[in-house]
Amino acid sequence: MDDVCEGKDYSFPKEEEKVLEFWDRIKAFELQLELTKDLPEYVFYDGPPFATGLPHFGHILAGTIKDIVTRYQSMTGHHVTRRFGWDCHGLPVEFEIDQKLGITSRSDVFALGIDKYNEECRKIVTRYVAEWEKTVRRVGRWIDFKNDYKTMDLKFMESVWWVFAQLFQKGLVYKGFKVMPYSTGLRTPMSNFEANMNYKDISDPEVMVSFPIKGDPQNASFVAWTTTPWTLPSNLALCVNANFSYVKVRRKSTGSVFVVAESRLSQLPRDKVKAGSTSCDSLGDTKSTKSKNKSSLGDKAKHSVDDSSYELIEKVPGSSLVGKKYTPLFEYFVKEFEDVAFRVVADTYVTDDSGTGIVHCAPAFGEDDYRVCLENQIIEKGPDLIVAVNDDGCFIEKISDFQGQYIKDADEGIIKAVEKKGRLVKRGSVTHSYPFCWRSDKPLIYRAIPSWFVTVEKLKDQLLENNQKTYWVPDFVKEKRFHNWLENARDWAISRSRFWGTPLPIWISEDGVEVVVIDSIRKLEELSGEKVTDLHRHNLDHITIASSRGSEFGVLRRVDDVFDCWFESGSMPYAYIHYPFENAALFENNFPGHFVAEGIDQTRGWFYTLMVLSTALFGKPAFRNLICNGLVLAEDGKKMSKKLRNYPLASEVIDAYGADPLRLYLINSPVVRAENLRFKKDGVYSVVKDVFLPWYNAYRFLVQNVKRLEIECSETFIPINRNILEKSSNVLDQWINSATESLVHFVRQEMDAYRLYTVVPYLLKFLDHLTNIYVRFNRKRLKGRTGYDDCKTALSTLYHVLLTSCKVMAPFTPFFTEVLYQNLKKLHDGAEESIHFCHFPQGGGKRGERIEQSVSRMMKIIDLARNIRERHNKPLKTPLRQMVVVHPDKDFLDDITGKLGEYLLEELNIRSVNSCNDPLKYASLRAEPEFSVLGKRLGKIMAVVAKEVKSMTQEAILTFEKEGEITIATHCLKLGDIKVIRDFKRPDNMTEKEIDAEGDGDVLVVLDLQPDELLFDAGVAREIVNRIQKLRKKVGLEPTDVVEVYIKPLDEAASSLQRVLDSQEHYIRNAIGSPLLPSYLLPAQAAILAEETHTVSDLSFTITLSRTSLVFDSDAVLKLYGGNTKLAQGLQVYLLSRDFNNLRAEFQAGKGKIKVDCIENQPVVEVVKGQHVFLTIGDHYSSTKND
Repeated sequence: MDDVCEGKDYSFPKEEEKVLEFWDRIKAFELQLELTKDLPEYVFYDGPPFATGLPHFGHILAGTIKDIVTRYQSMTGHHVTRRFGWDCHGLPVEFEIDQKLGITSRSDVFALGIDKYNEECRKIVTRYVAEWEKTVRRVGRWIDFKNDYKTMDLKFMESVWWVFAQLFQKGLVYKGFKVMPYSTGLRTPMSNFEANMNYKDISDPEVMVSFPIKGDPQNASFVAWTTTPWTLPSNLALCVNANFSYVKVRRKSTGSVFVVAESRLSQLPRDKVKAGSTSCDSLGDTKSTKSKNKSSLGDKAKHSVDDSSYELIEKVPGSSLVGKKYTPLFEYFVKEFEDVAFRVVADTYVTDDSGTGIVHCAPAFGEDDYRVCLENQIIEKGPDLIVAVNDDGCFIEKISDFQGQYIKDADEGIIKAVEKKGRLVKRGSVTHSYPFCWRSDKPLIYRAIPSWFVTVEKLKDQLLENNQKTYWVPDFVKEKRFHNWLENARDWAISRSRFWGTPLPIWISEDGVEVVVIDSIRKLEELSGEKVTDLHRHNLDHITIASSRGSEFGVLRRVDDVFDCWFESGSMPYAYIHYPFENAALFENNFPGHFVAEGIDQTRGWFYTLMVLSTALFGKPAFRNLICNGLVLAEDGKKMSKKLRNYPLASEVIDAYGADPLRLYLINSPVVRAENLRFKKDGVYSVVKDVFLPWYNAYRFLVQNVKRLEIECSETFIPINRNILEKSSNVLDQWINSATESLVHFVRQEMDAYRLYTVVPYLLKFLDHLTNIYVRFNRKRLKGRTGYDDCKTALSTLYHVLLTSCKVMAPFTPFFTEVLYQNLKKLHDGAEESIHFCHFPQGGGKRGERIEQSVSRMMKIIDLARNIRERHNKPLKTPLRQMVVVHPDKDFLDDITGKLGEYLLEELNIRSVNSCNDPLKYASLRAEPEFSVLGKRLGKIMAVVAKEVKSMTQEAILTFEKEGEITIATHCLKLGDIKVIRDFKRPDNMTEKEIDAEGDGDVLVVLDLQPDELLFDAGVAREIVNRIQKLRKKVGLEPTDVVEVYIKPLDEAASSLQRVLDSQEHYIRNAIGSPLLPSYLLPAQAAILAEETHTVSDLSFTITLSRTSLVFDSDAVLKLYGGNTKLAQGLQVYLLSRDFNNLRAEFQAGKGKIKVDCIENQPVVEVVKGQHVFLTIGDHYSSTKND
């Protein structure tokens, strides 16, 4: 393997750029598709974004989810075609061109020419394609841009025609008027889901207007309330609720007589009275229901208003008002509707939570208004409805007093006209939530639109049934949000009176009798006799079809409308592969698609249109599995805004930290559970610091020690086979092998269930255990201090664990795992060229639940012991005598005192670990109910249960822990329902400073805190080792670098220091990898690397690091040459000139011997290490000391 740099020098962004170059060089994505081409197909639908905007974190999030799932599916044995798509048509594109060209009305487009307008649209559609490709590639997503699909492509548009034709043949399409959300800014109707995308709180005028009742003996007037004064010129009816009570009242101060709902009487204007005066209400209950809106006409009167301003004339049911005629407010529609309109109708949509209980109806501008007027024969179905507002939101010529005025601008003039007529009862303002156009940001209006519709309401039951056949993550979005949307589904207006889009393939004769729907280009060419190469309006509108009834009936011409772009994106599963004209087998064998993923806003958008069209066409859902993500917000919780600059650019984050940390940050957040994420750049840095650097350091530690072993043994390191490693006797090898198998099993299980949000935390926990338990606790083994065989076993185990975990993590962090894999695979013949060509680990290896649980408990013990040390200011460098672990599980105690004992001793720096399975020896037990768990479940009986739980005896608690459940007040309580607390019982005659304990759950840790001289020596030894290691690091030494280490006492306490060195010699030698030498052995000519002076526990000393020096046994060397001094000196000069590492490697290869035959004019001799020469002063010192 190649050497690797320190973690602080590793640049994630730069290494990712190298990986991108590597992928490009080997054509990795293309090669993966080729390698998997014969495997089962996994169909992924990629929703098309608009290419007229730049990608943001929301796109990166959705793209990352898609990339993780598709990479995983590829590694688990599937062929996954991934083609990028572009939404090219629709309002966003037209809106930009309108702004660019200064177009404000449809007539401007006709004046310019539809051909020029559409070609302008075509020009900008792919404006940001390069930026999208750059960003998508940089975040590591593998997807095909060269073979992308565009909704403006001829083949795509032809399939859209086919989809529509199928719906038409099934009788699911009709033309009609429908009151719809309408954008005056874009001059087009909006779908219901588009209308719900941009609500704002605004202030509107509100007025109460009188409508004199014809023939009423008291000259009474109905009073209606509205927040849209601009609709008053179009009034054709008044609507009451037949079930409400209405009152006729006379205002005492003016004599005016009004009719309103009894419950809304308090909203009429009142006469003010002097402060302090009293009043009484002779009209009965005039209590008002509070409105959800903040209205200036609302409950404002209170004590300063005279409640006796009105006298009651009569009270009548709403049903008795139906049919009464009233005097129109304006004369614009009297001629056409005098016989049928200007009368009272009834409907339950009228409520009494606002207004007067009487609603004014303008059927062209309200969905309920239109329905009620239609049901009461005030208007008729068909194209004859007069809509008083044109496409630009201005009044038509018929509304002569306000002709050409924009409706909202006309509000004030209309109010004044009403006041001039003496019909204004009251005016004010209201703050309410109102829909705005999501593109132009202008307020929407509701307007009757002639449109083509898909009869979604007919399909509702089937839609709900198909929704149940799909699998969503998280499921509440499916069960709640999406289900509710389908439950209230309305017919879908799929046509738009626009220009840049897929034209409706409907040709109609001049008399409207003959209708031809085209389902293919071939059919159009056959019927028209013209060659068709493009399906956009400017290349299509001139094409006519001869009437089948004969030439005298003229020709059929195409209707003007184009498709709503949501219809196109909903057709994507068929159109992107040009079905049914091509790829029929591919589609039919793999429909519904396996997977889609987008943001939660698409529940009313793309997810909905996919479901509607697939249900209408095939009676099936379009997809099987779906991941729905939340929204990525700025750090302040607001929407990310270019104007506010309240978020960092994605490129800045990637350039600073890399794409892998960004991917992991996004995936390991609430946003994958359809919740919102406040994006924090620091959060990405935390992922680097807490995840990637420890992971990298574990990998680096492996590489360093493999290189060390190769140098020491002069042979290439070949990892031991995994099957053999599973038989390792080392407990931590067994544990990490089992934990790795558990990781594979868990990730497969959760990824198969599309639960990304559970996978990442588990992966992070595994990496933490790998670095902070396995590597840390096994440093001696991995560094070779427990012998060659044990070292190779440990390194091989770490190698296989890193390799397996890299494969598991590859879909999540494609760059970093590739970097590690490219180096790791050098130890493995026949490895795949890229980690992304590897099979995902299968699992099925040996798993040991007991050992995993024991190690987990061991870590809990370590944490508890550290807490005790902290509490008593006893740092880990201070050795302690003894720890007692109290636990009822004998097997666990055997593990702790047996095979796990050595790790506890070293990690906690204690001399002995004892066990105790008597839970009452060191503690008294008491039980507490888990209120957070039981509260909701038990409700009112919680207090009774809590009391009994708290009164449980120690014997009852022990029985409960053993059996795992107990019945209290007829309720069965499990282990998670009751918390068992262990209160420490300190032994007699011992203080808290001498012994202390801490518990958690079923384990109690007891620490002996009493000091002694042996513990003091061990503590000083640890400090000395710590200073040596820090000095090595300070001068930049690698773990594989061999140096001599010397120590020199500096004061009269030399004897105390020597006592420490003698008693702790074995520990120090193992810790630093060589003997600690007395300073008098330092040669005068030694190459000193560093020198530092320290004081530990009042003992002062100097540590010196120097290069190694050879030591010769002169008599033994002289004997090699029969006493020839000159030849002996020649050998010494030769050996001193050799590189230390190479010389050591030769001795290792020769098992401690080398043959020297290269010295000119000297005989060949065999030199023995430890007999003729010592490679270090430390080796010589150890040898003479042993002698």
